[in-house]
Amino acid sequence: MILKVGLTGGLASGKSTVAARLREHGIKVLDADLIVHDLYRAHSMGARAVADAFGPEFLAPDSSVDRRKLSAHVFHDPAELARLNGLIHPLVRDEQARWFAALEAKGETLGVVEASLLVETGGRQRFDVLVTVSAPTDERLARALRRSGETDPNELVRRMSAQFSDAVREEVADIVLHADGTKEELLKKVDALAAELRAIAGKQAPP
Repeated sequence: MILKVGLTGGLASGKSTVAARLREHGIKVLDADLIVHDLYRAHSMGARAVADAFGPEFLAPDSSVDRRKLSAHVFHDPAELARLNGLIHPLVRDEQARWFAALEAKGETLGVVEASLLVETGGRQRFDVLVTVSAPTDERLARALRRSGETDPNELVRRMSAQFSDAVREEVADIVLHADGTKEELLKKVDALAAELRAIAGKQAPP
């Protein structure tokens, strides 16, 4: 039996740093954003779904999804964001299930899915353990600005507002990592997390 772990957190919370460190410990991590990226490629199932639901103007000239245009559209309208999630996230969930099944077939006892909107899309029940990364809003905004360069701060605030708050994620999480210090401090927390997850996975593995 494989331990299914969900890793989530808000925009610029430090979630990707946590995922990278878990990989350094040899833990398999699937980035759900990369699944979406693949679903948005030219002539893909996801691209066709977006064109049908929102119109062909949301496709790029090569028939892939214009992610920048689509994001700007849905993050200004919660109803449209919910509609997009309803189209894409079932496809993402199917891919995650296939990934876990493939890992288990190889004898792995632990796998982690990194996903920004895991709680927002009702994904909590699909995981044995949910880890969320929390950080003060002002620090997250500063990190996002440094990372994105020319992005309008107001746009980043709108995107953050479209996600659940840290408090909501923490309420349903099994483990909370607070990324409110230095990167080195966060990495030490992830080292302890890796050991904890391996211990949990070991307890449920057949003798």
